[in-house]
Amino acid sequence: MMLLSRIDPVCIEFRSIGQNRISGDRENRLLKCGFLNFTIVAEKVIGISAVNQPHFRPLLKSRSSDRKIIQKAGKKEHHLWNKRDFAGSGQKALNLIRIMSGLPNEKEAVYGALDRWIAWETEFPLIAAAKALRILRKRNQWKRVIQVAKWMLSKGQGATMGTYDTLLLAFDMDGRVDEAESLWNMILHTHYRSISKRLFSRMISLYDHHNVPDKIIEAFADMEELGVKPDEDTIRRVARAFQVIGQEDKQRPVLSKYLSKWKYIHYKGERIRVRRDAWDD
Repeated sequence: MMLLSRIDPVCIEFRSIGQNRISGDRENRLLKCGFLNFTIVAEKVIGISAVNQPHFRPLLKSRSSDRKIIQKAGKKEHHLWNKRDFAGSGQKALNLIRIMSGLPNEKEAVYGALDRWIAWETEFPLIAAAKALRILRKRNQWKRVIQVAKWMLSKGQGATMGTYDTLLLAFDMDGRVDEAESLWNMILHTHYRSISKRLFSRMISLYDHHNVPDKIIEAFADMEELGVKPDEDTIRRVARAFQVIGQEDKQRPVLSKYLSKWKYIHYKGERIRVRRDAWDD
């Protein structure tokens, strides 16, 4: 009579019907395997004892007390970038603003105060300096923005598109077109393939504010060469520049190439989409 499934013959064997006991060495081996209780139950229920039956295996699991708990070691994580504590950067930025508020607009005095501000720092406080720039920009203190940004760049720090954008805006608001153009030429030569649409728009807006249409056309030509798609405000400034220099024949193709056929307007409290040509007519 066959029961259940095949097992390892070393661990358990069933005796044929009619044999009533388990030998000593079999019992020891069954105890080691944890199946002695099963054989006793099987004898009582169906009258089968374990001996020389390699074809059967009980489905009972071993007792929980006999199990060994194997605890796997946790996976060790390696972080490429370690998170630093920048909790004090805001206070450092406010401290810098307080220091600069009482300084004259002289390069030596400002740079000396900024150097003393980082004298005891183990590394350049770039986050605090960026926050200070943001605060000065919100307060429209454009001269201080220019001073801090130039000082950062002189230290080899903060050479990002965000810093360049803030500095170009400060030059625009302070009327320093020549300095803005020098910075722009440096950006073109150094970051030729990574200039963003926002930075192009900033420079074209600066030229438009100071009525330099020729420079607008040059910046737009660089924009097209690099494959940067201008936004709607930039296209209107470029079209107006073509009109000012007397090249109306180039104005219409630029508008038709970059302006969308549809635009959104607010009509009776709702935002609706209309065809641009039909509305303009």
